[in-house]
Amino acid sequence: MIFKKRLGGKKPTQHDVAQLAGVSQTTVSLVLNNPEVASVPEETRQRVFIAMHNLGYVVNSAARMLRTNRSNTLVCIIPMITNPFYPAFVSGIQEVAEQNGYDVITYNTHGSQERERKFLKSILEGRVDGVIGIFFYTQARDMAQLFEVNIPVVRLEVREQRSGEWPLDSLYIDNAQAACQATAYLLGKGHRRVAMLTGPAGPRDARKEGYLTALKAHSDDLQAWVQEVDSYNESGGYQGMRMILESGDPPTAVFAANDLMAIGAMKAIRDAGLVVPKDIAVVGFDDIPAAQMVTPALTTIRQFQEEMGKRAAQLLIERLNGEAPLVGRIVEMPYELVIRESA
Repeated sequence: MIFKKRLGGKKPTQHDVAQLAGVSQTTVSLVLNNPEVASVPEETRQRVFIAMHNLGYVVNSAARMLRTNRSNTLVCIIPMITNPFYPAFVSGIQEVAEQNGYDVITYNTHGSQERERKFLKSILEGRVDGVIGIFFYTQARDMAQLFEVNIPVVRLEVREQRSGEWPLDSLYIDNAQAACQATAYLLGKGHRRVAMLTGPAGPRDARKEGYLTALKAHSDDLQAWVQEVDSYNESGGYQGMRMILESGDPPTAVFAANDLMAIGAMKAIRDAGLVVPKDIAVVGFDDIPAAQMVTPALTTIRQFQEEMGKRAAQLLIERLNGEAPLVGRIVEMPYELVIRESA
């Protein structure tokens, strides 16, 4: 006789089914949403079905109906549309999506935790086939409902990030190593007073980590400090550089957490009657289009934003087509230090 497991009155979830069946939640999702996938053995399928029966798990038919017919629509979630880094990323996504018959909807979160949650909720309530996102606050476990209705996700990360059993693909550049290389370049040019400009704590802390790593690798006497401001834009860079200049003995070089901050810092240096790079060298991060247009042209870490967008879209479409492994994939993307006139 089979007795149903009680969950204290709570509605059973796919996670509960997975635990009782002794399989991953990914496997449960595949059994429920992809019956044609042959990679799940029949014996495993039967364990999942028995666990569902024992728990009284009922498939959300409305949610499954959303997955029956594709909408041929992908969603891209980005934190700041006004940052030139992100339009290039979205452009790469759109190119590959259109080649494969998909439209792209872009959501702008303004770096807000509340907006990230709101957009994920709206995705569940709407009809989209997959999500590509840059998330500052949302973790893999927060996307469980998306996976339960077979909506795949690809995220852009600042470092290697494993997703456990979730079918969550990610791509990244090694931001810490890139920032270390940028800072080491300044130290190699003979600078011994090197400051960093950055914004609020968050994903770009990997760049701060790289800056500090480069400093620790040099045994010479160094004077270095991190100046934090409220925003990662030109205004934040200008404000932070003004604070550094007004504090007394200025640095001879500055590493900024992104190009927008670097461009703001260069304006503050000019407004103070100083010259870049003669008085203060400046290095940025991202290589946005404006980096080579400002005077002097900005030395920076180049990320290949459009290529990153294309690769993200490829990962997502491969998963939609059933061409991806059960667990999430991790793809490291290249970067390079581009030396121009600012340092």
